[in-house]
Amino acid sequence: MGKINEDSFIETVHMKGLQISLIASGDGTEVIYHKLEDQAMWGIEPQEGWDAMEYLHVLSGQLNIKYSNEERTIKEGDSFFKIPVEHHYIFQAIGVTEFLYVSSQPIFHYYSKATKQLMELSISIEEKDGYTVDHCQRINKLSMIVGEAMDLNTKQLKGLNIASFLHDVGKLRVPLEVLQKPGKLNHEEWELMKQHSRHGREILEELGLTFLKEAGKIVEQHHERFDGKGYPNGLSGEDILIEAAIISVVDSFDAMTTNRVYQKARSKEEAFNEILRCKGTMYHPKVVDIFLALKNKIIEI
Repeated sequence: MGKINEDSFIETVHMKGLQISLIASGDGTEVIYHKLEDQAMWGIEPQEGWDAMEYLHVLSGQLNIKYSNEERTIKEGDSFFKIPVEHHYIFQAIGVTEFLYVSSQPIFHYYSKATKQLMELSISIEEKDGYTVDHCQRINKLSMIVGEAMDLNTKQLKGLNIASFLHDVGKLRVPLEVLQKPGKLNHEEWELMKQHSRHGREILEELGLTFLKEAGKIVEQHHERFDGKGYPNGLSGEDILIEAAIISVVDSFDAMTTNRVYQKARSKEEAFNEILRCKGTMYHPKVVDIFLALKNKIIEI
């Protein structure tokens, strides 16, 4: 621990790369300690009926702040506050970073509920299909690289961050014998598998949190094709959310370059060539162009 004594924590929740601890609460005001690992993200956004003061003070490290089309960095000793929050803000840690967050309206219960639900989903995915959780972590990292290169706004980046990690959550409702079948799926099994994107949206909607509902829309579309021949709704072109179009390309690339029981991994060069070949049919042309422009960076991951 860095600047804060853990004995002062009332409650703590953890997620990959992130610790959130309630330090003080009274008269509706809460003081919450945050610790982010390098490159981990955190965000705040406007909400209907929410007019709280939100104040952040950096204890150690640095935070890169993105909002609208602007970007800046705050470091140890710097502060940030808004009354109320009117834009989507994403904070990304540069190195391990600690900060205090003060809100004049209670928020920690929301954090706690959201974090615990995401943790439960992550554990459930890993227990059902170990490949999927490693795959999801890679998809998340690659998707964010592409999304940032495409200059998505902060609201889109927040949705992409969640949806890219949870894009396969619908596989929780796919029969295990189908999910882990070592050979090619028959027609009936393939129809069951194709439902996982719709199941994913349903699962995230059922959790009842606004940001998960928004991510669910992206999850449902990540197997749509630019030419309209995808599933589950046969969307095409610009009717497909750009966040879903990004996940589609990244998901395919990772699947092609990963060894599976039923499929030997292709080389990354072969996968890049296949992505290019399917530009404008399976994949959104702009996403493909950005993805290929990032080729050297992607190879290093």
